Amino acid sequence: MRGWWRELAGLVLPVGCAGCGAGREPLCGGCRAALSGAGAGCVRPAAAPAGLPAVYAAAAYGGAVRGVVLAHKERGALPLAGALGTALAAAVRTAAPGCAGELVLVPVPSARQRVRARGHDPGRRIALAASARLRRTGVPARVAPVLRLRRAVADQAGLGARERRANLAGALEVSRGGVELLARGAAAAPEGRPGGPRIVLVDDVVTTGASLAEAARAVRAAGLGPVAAAAVVAAPAGAFGWGDTARNPDRAKNP
Repeated sequence: MRGWWRELAGLVLPVGCAGCGAGREPLCGGCRAALSGAGAGCVRPAAAPAGLPAVYAAAAYGGAVRGVVLAHKERGALPLAGALGTALAAAVRTAAPGCAGELVLVPVPSARQRVRARGHDPGRRIALAASARLRRTGVPARVAPVLRLRRAVADQAGLGARERRANLAGALEVSRGGVELLARGAAAAPEGRPGGPRIVLVDDVVTTGASLAEAARAVRAAGLGPVAAAAVVAAPAGAFGWGDTARNPDRAKNP
């Protein structure tokens, strides 16, 4: 109910652009262009954790992009999910170019208390918008929210890379129903064969990579095979420019 009222208010009340504050639109043309995904590319966080899959981001996290992400996540500006989904879809396409099979987008879950406090699940909402965008452009995609927290974790804000890894170590698991859901898809067209489903982890922002690495571990632990890649809306500007090293992280150790 809270999310419904927030969405209605966002449609009828005049507000400035969530990205730059100008005008009376929820998102101006310039800030929408910043989320177009035109600059999508490979990213690699500093001191990336072991097990982190190749990560692709649509935009640098800062300025207007940061404003839009936070307005959607923390202030319940739900109509912004469309623009954020467009950005995420661009990152997914960059992560899995020319994929002949179905793309299965697996969102990194938020803690239940955070979802209740916000009144919505921002990661899942953006993932749904991205999958819809991909399907409209002829890319078969669906969202499979199969990951869940198996124990309580501390708020990641303010934690360093090492603390984040320790905080999330072993914290995620694939739900029992999720195993069955993804296993059916894998049985129909096994991973690695032409036309087989490809699992892509998705989130709004990557900072240290701890959440995505833990999500990938949980998927592997459930016996669902390798994660094809990870895709996010935004990453730190300094994380861009890795080129092919994002697909083969070992190359980054010996450039």
